[in-house]
Amino acid sequence: MSTEENPAAAPRSLAEALRGRDDVSLAALLRSRPDLITPVPTDLTQLATRAGTRASVVRALERLDRFTLQTAQALAVAPDPAAYDELLGLLAGDDGDPAVAAALPHALGVLREQALVWGHDDRLRLVRTARELLSPSPQHPSPTGLGPTVREATAGMSPGRIQEIVATAGLPSTHDPVSAVAALTGLFNDPERMSALLDQAPSESVEVLERLVWGPPYGQVTAEPAARLRWLLDRGLLLPTAPGTVVLPREVALRLRAGRAHRTTEPVPPPVEAATAHRPQVVDATAAGQAYTALATVEELLKDWHEGGPAVLRVGGLSVRDLKRTAVALDVTEPVAAFWVELAYAAGLLASDGEADERYAATPAYDEWLERPAGERWARLATAWLAATRTPGLVGERDAKDRTLSALGPGLDRSAAPEVRHRVLTLLAALPEGAAPAAESVLARLRWERPPRVVRTGGAAPAGARRAQGQPAEGTRGTAFRAGTGGHGTPGYPADGGRDTGGDGDDLRSRLARWTLAEAEMLGVTGRGALAAHGRALIGAPAPRRPKEAEPAGPGDKLPVHHRPAPPPPALSPAEQSAAAAAAGRLLEPLLPEPLDHVLLQADLTAVAPGPLERPLADMLGVLADVESKGGATVYRFTPGSVRRALDAGQSAADLHAFLAARSRTPVPQPLAYLIDDVARRHGHLRVGAASAYVRCDDDAVLNEIMADKRADGLGLRRLAPTVLAARTDPAGLLEGLRAMGFAPAAESAEGDVLIARADARRTPPRTPPEPVPDGPPVPDDTLLAAAIRAVRAGDLAATAPRKPAGGDAADVAPGELPRTAAADTLATLQAAVLTNDTLWIGYVNAEGAASQRVIAPIRVEGGFVTAYDHTADEVRTYPLHRITGVAELAD
Repeated sequence: MSTEENPAAAPRSLAEALRGRDDVSLAALLRSRPDLITPVPTDLTQLATRAGTRASVVRALERLDRFTLQTAQALAVAPDPAAYDELLGLLAGDDGDPAVAAALPHALGVLREQALVWGHDDRLRLVRTARELLSPSPQHPSPTGLGPTVREATAGMSPGRIQEIVATAGLPSTHDPVSAVAALTGLFNDPERMSALLDQAPSESVEVLERLVWGPPYGQVTAEPAARLRWLLDRGLLLPTAPGTVVLPREVALRLRAGRAHRTTEPVPPPVEAATAHRPQVVDATAAGQAYTALATVEELLKDWHEGGPAVLRVGGLSVRDLKRTAVALDVTEPVAAFWVELAYAAGLLASDGEADERYAATPAYDEWLERPAGERWARLATAWLAATRTPGLVGERDAKDRTLSALGPGLDRSAAPEVRHRVLTLLAALPEGAAPAAESVLARLRWERPPRVVRTGGAAPAGARRAQGQPAEGTRGTAFRAGTGGHGTPGYPADGGRDTGGDGDDLRSRLARWTLAEAEMLGVTGRGALAAHGRALIGAPAPRRPKEAEPAGPGDKLPVHHRPAPPPPALSPAEQSAAAAAAGRLLEPLLPEPLDHVLLQADLTAVAPGPLERPLADMLGVLADVESKGGATVYRFTPGSVRRALDAGQSAADLHAFLAARSRTPVPQPLAYLIDDVARRHGHLRVGAASAYVRCDDDAVLNEIMADKRADGLGLRRLAPTVLAARTDPAGLLEGLRAMGFAPAAESAEGDVLIARADARRTPPRTPPEPVPDGPPVPDDTLLAAAIRAVRAGDLAATAPRKPAGGDAADVAPGELPRTAAADTLATLQAAVLTNDTLWIGYVNAEGAASQRVIAPIRVEGGFVTAYDHTADEVRTYPLHRITGVAELAD
């Protein structure tokens, strides 16, 4: 069972245990705890020291699954060291549990692999820092609910009082407190004698024990305890720890629990159950429809911000008013609008322009994105969503400084988000094809794999108690890791616009999982709650087979899944993720509707697009008409303003007639033709330029009409010539004023040419998508691991290699210290080693002042430098002699 079996001798420290590992085992340690490799330790002693630091141990404990964590918690309350059978007894109880017995070797192997436990099976030791975090204390009872041992609880008790307890418990008196405590401990550990003692207890006393047995183990008593408490205190079943405070000793609690350290042991992860099932084809088609809607929504969002979007708040992000306006424009709720805005930002399609009057706008990458096939465009959105650490579900909540979190603003990054999204999709991929999971079963599985907990920080008082009649209290627990309650509210992005309002103190991973399920459905990764084929490809999951006889009959079928899914697959590399996204796009492409090249014109000045339109047609129709309604078919309405917009963009009436005739499957209605001709006839009859502004017209009667109109008073008009009016307002304001009066003026340049007023596409300078916030140090690749292990082993060889006890100061160097010799002795030893091909141990200080030990084989010594093969770096290097602190010969 042990990965460090060495019958010859048991390791005396974690460093010795690490020296007994092979390279594969060391690589597994550094891969599971990448913080240990930054920077690369100089030797295995330093690696062991770093593995025992509080920050590193806390990080490792927070990444254990529930049963492995329960195993570590059981070791924290077991004797140090503990035998394997003792640990098994604490987890399985006196009656045993086959599931615990089967799962314990794997859990113990994980703890050993991560250097949280070391030693052979007969002497298992938990790393000291982990024991301090998980073991019980008066301020912080154990997560198991157990209290201190009899020996710990009686440490400050007078010898006479201990002898009184021993005598009352029916034990013979002893000569010293140590043996008395040992006798009392033996009594509590003996099932038969303990049962006989409890049989004598009054029922009220047994009730007190039952209230304390599963924790918290502390209670408060009055100065004159009730009879039922006095009976327990006299026999040591309750021990005083402070004035007015008593505790249930650990040995007593374990006997009452039948030897179990935990009330409920969970050796097997809860299964992810399928709630409903659908035909895979239906799932793929539904997801494809959602994917098309996602593409259309992102395009509509950025089209709405085409000429410059909302202003950037001073602290960054969108204002609440702008988010509401965007939600109305997209016809969605505000939380959903925040999701689409954040998705476009994560994909690099949206950013701030960086101007003095900073506003949000599309990036140049958006134009390139628009030209890609629909499958590729969706794959880019889905890949960005999968890797993003920004969490739109937090928008509208408040941060630690009580500031509202805004869309596109700071404070939305949660480093756990990518891992949770990928894990949720992986769990969905493990279900039968077409099966939608029960959300609570997904959350339960995630809580088992990464239990929510909080590391204790100190300062908590012992668990409180009710003082009435000296009864123990139901106080709070000061646990090392807080076990969360799981689910939080309703799923994210509800239809009524409500939002999940829990804080980060709640189970954030569960909230991320709920948001993932909702966002995956909106994005088209899932359809009807089940993972689609292109969703499986997105995460690199293999495509399942589809035997016809195995297809579910239809929606509503229950598919109980009791098998244990495979462990999480390793994260995809960037190249693998890119290939997976491309494969997902290719799978999705045939499922998306083909763009249409026509519309249906109607006599009520509307056009119906029965499906998605080709981009040139959609762009032109978007200028010529206004969108009236969206859905399966989009309805456009032609108005004088929309036709004038097309004329301002450089189109003529003949161009518009030809366009509609070519693109409509129905004849151009007469009212629409009249509308175009009427607007075109009046368009450009007036000309506006800069004087500040002027109006010129060949028909002076029109200018007379303008001058006589009271609505023109605010424009500051005056006649310069029979056909020219000057204005105090700017050209844009003059254009708007005349159009409000019912005229159709056209702008002209300084040369008198008509200006083409196309809708300017405002773009930001080139921007890169936001970088995800890493969840700790990155996992090292195989190349880095191999180099790091070589360096650590070489450094360890330098630190532990036996030196010859020949004369000189080097023989007196303590382990871990640098050798120090005189410069002449150093030079002579190096020159001699060149002739004899000996390997030497040297101390070296680099230019930054960092000291290290090295094992070298000198090749030549000249010019104040020594050239040698450095076993630490596994390469030939040159060292200045003045930086070598000393040298010593290695023993054979």
